[in-house]
Amino acid sequence: MKKQGLLPRILIAIVMGILIGDVLPEAWVRVFVTFNDLFSQFLGFLIPLIIVGLIVPAIADIGRSAGRLLLLTVGLAYADTIIAGLLAFATGTILFPMLIDTEVSMAVEKADALQPYFRLQIPAILDVMAALVSSFVIGIGIAYTDSPALKKGFTEFRTIIEKTIQVAIIPILPLYIFGIFLGMTYTGEAYHIILVFAKIICIIFLLHIVILLYEFLIAGGLARKNPLRLLLNMLPAYFTALGTSSSAATIPVTLRQTKRNGVSDEIASFCVPLCATIHISGSMMKITCCALTVCLICGLPHDFPLFLHFIMLLGVCMIAAPGVPGGAAMAALGPLAGVLGFNPNAQAIIVALYIAMDSFGTACNVTGDGALAVIIDKLHRKSRND
Repeated sequence: MKKQGLLPRILIAIVMGILIGDVLPEAWVRVFVTFNDLFSQFLGFLIPLIIVGLIVPAIADIGRSAGRLLLLTVGLAYADTIIAGLLAFATGTILFPMLIDTEVSMAVEKADALQPYFRLQIPAILDVMAALVSSFVIGIGIAYTDSPALKKGFTEFRTIIEKTIQVAIIPILPLYIFGIFLGMTYTGEAYHIILVFAKIICIIFLLHIVILLYEFLIAGGLARKNPLRLLLNMLPAYFTALGTSSSAATIPVTLRQTKRNGVSDEIASFCVPLCATIHISGSMMKITCCALTVCLICGLPHDFPLFLHFIMLLGVCMIAAPGVPGGAAMAALGPLAGVLGFNPNAQAIIVALYIAMDSFGTACNVTGDGALAVIIDKLHRKSRND
């Protein structure tokens, strides 16, 4: 199992949970339920630390080189990320209720009915909102005061958090997700959950194509270039991202193809590495769709003001997360719990679904970076001529 990538391990865990859940006695199922309860307590303790560890140095890094070009790039990347989230919410609000029945809601309730043998409470140092506000205040403070000691300290803290995610969370996630699907299968309702999310994944795949089309239509319109030609030129970056599932690893290909779209070396070299960190439209769309689905399944509130709050916070929380394997899903746990009220089971389902579609979200992100670079190059040339 250790030799397999994370996605194969997640898929194996889901399949094994479904197969074994039909034959395992309740006593053994409760063993895994107990493990899941302990792990979820540990994860809840880590969520505020993950938020602080990823967001503070990211804001500090962005703020260090303040300038018009930086503000333009960050503003456009964040706006496009939010638009992708709103598009996902609007689409889901219209289509998802037709795909979910009451039996699925009953499945989650039955899965929660299995109790662990014992519980261990691990209170978090900060709640989610306190961690978010603290991250903004400290990050902006470091950016404006140019404090090297604090900057170095939080950069090293980010390294600790990244190592914790890589060593103590990601390797255990397959076992955690196995326990979730084991419990659902034992109650006899895992089939309904999988059937619903199979339909949702099809919609997510179509949405990521829609996002790329409107990004390049806008870019082509502003730059007066053929948008389909611009998009076709970015396909090598798209397929590289599908294979690597890493925005950072795809940067050389994204940079090369962006330059082939006529973007100047100066703008391409600036925008592509930065957007690989802050432009996450594909990831935003996936998490928003999955979160809305879980809200509908569990009967949780899912009105527009609530999801707007969630989407705007998520767009900030996932800054710098693409540099960490599974980082975007981990960073999303804070808003999922703090804003939408997701319990550990619901969070585990989101993580499993996100990782299952990780490569498509990454491909959408990096391909869209090329469209943003075309837009920024056009606006930069225009302002320089003025």
